Parts: sequence; structure tokens; C-alpha cells
Amino acid sequence: MTAGRSWMGTLGVATVLGVLAFAIFGPLVNLGLWAFAERWYFPNKMPSDFGFAFWARVFSERGGAWGALGTSVWIALLTVALSLLVAIPAGYALARLKLRWRGLILLAFLLPQAVPNIPVYVNIARVFYELGLAGTITGVVLVHASHGLVLAVWIASAAFAAVDPALEEAARNMGASPMACFRDITLPLAAPGLMASAIFVFLESLDEFTGTYFVGVPDVMTLPLLMFNASMGGNYQIASITALLLLIPSVGFMLVVERFLKSDVLAMVGR
Repeated sequence: MTAGRSWMGTLGVATVLGVLAFAIFGPLVNLGLWAFAERWYFPNKMPSDFGFAFWARVFSERGGAWGALGTSVWIALLTVALSLLVAIPAGYALARLKLRWRGLILLAFLLPQAVPNIPVYVNIARVFYELGLAGTITGVVLVHASHGLVLAVWIASAAFAAVDPALEEAARNMGASPMACFRDITLPLAAPGLMASAIFVFLESLDEFTGTYFVGVPDVMTLPLLMFNASMGGNYQIASITALLLLIPSVGFMLVVERFLKSDVLAMVGR
């Protein structure tokens, strides 16, 4: 009886793991098949031919992938710079100063995630059009930063909170000025958490589609927009190749984040 229960339990666990593996890796396998499929017609279960013809089309001058990739990376870097420019002083103030409304301030940074994006972006696009920011890199960066600040401020606050205040006090007792103490003690110790926040913001900006669509089209073309246009046109090979180009930095950077974002920083998030 015990052996039967053990066998059933093992079968149940294996079934659950199999379903999870299919849900996670199934779409990735399908994506890989489409990226290298030359011909794939219904009702065939697998592509008839494999090759790199569509890769050549994507990276040709007419395909526009290189230009879209460069634009995406440039926008992401500017978004990171703008987000950290705000997040570092804000995170330090939230971690070190005794602010009366600290919880509400942190909650305010979450509001862009709580409100439905499309009506917000429609109104932002109208305002940006009047200000001359529609269809510009600056306008797109501002939209991306509105979401990037959520991650940047929360993680920066946790990174500064994880730094032992006694180290700063020791430096001050030895004659270091507040700015020197921040530059030489606090900032280097918080740097891993700040690096992790920068990576999160970079990936968020790199994958952002909705804000770019409403604010940047038709003058700003990024990889997500290129993938959307290919999908709407039924060019599933090109869309899959573009999706893989977006997936590679996401996986790579997340492995890097695992090194920078330590448990002591995670424990301070939202506190």
C-alpha cells in the first residue's frame, strides 16, 4: 500500500513538472522552430525546410533590424541614466531620512503600474504632440522612465537601506564630509543593488512596446515595434527572429542580476 502511494505521488509530481516544463519551454521551442523555418504550412506538424534565409532578410539593410536594435539600446541606456539620476537621491532619502510619508511615497511610484496603460498613453501622446515630443527619442525615453522609476527607486532604496549606518558614522567620526562619506562608503557598498536596478530598467525599456507605439510611431522604430509589424503582417519567421533577439539580452542580464542582487538587498525592498 505504501509503495503504491509512493508511486502515485511520484507520478503526480512528474506530471506537474511535465506540465510546467511544457508551459515554459513549449513556446520557446515553437519560437525556435519558426525562427529557422523556411517553409511551414498547415497541416504539417514540423517545418518542411530549415535555413537562414529569413535571418538574412532581417539583418539586410531593408530589414531594418540593425537600426531598430540600435534605437532600442540607445533608448534603454538613456532610460537607465534618467531613472538612476532620480532613483539614487530618492532611494538614499527614502532609506536614510525619517520621512513622515515614506510608505505613501513608495506607493506613489507604483501608481504607473496600477493604472491601465493604454488610456494613459493615449493622453500622454496628445500632450506630447502639443509639446513637440511625439515621435521623438526624448518622448519615448520619458514614457519608459515612468515605468523604470518604479524598479529603480524601490531597488535603490533597498540597496541603501542594506548599507550599515555604522560604517557611515565611523567615516564621519574620522573627519569625512557627508559628500565624501556618500561617495567613498555608501555608494560603493550600494553599487551592486544599483547595478541590478539599472539592468532591470534596461530590460524593461528594451521590451517596452505600448508606450513606444503611442508616443514614438512612426518616427521611432524599436525591436518590439518591428516584431509587432511582422506579426501583424503574418511574417512569423521575422517576428520569431526579432523575439529571439530580445530574449537573448533578457536571459543574459538576468543571470548577471543574480550575482548583484543579494538576499540582504531583497530583504529591504519595500521596508
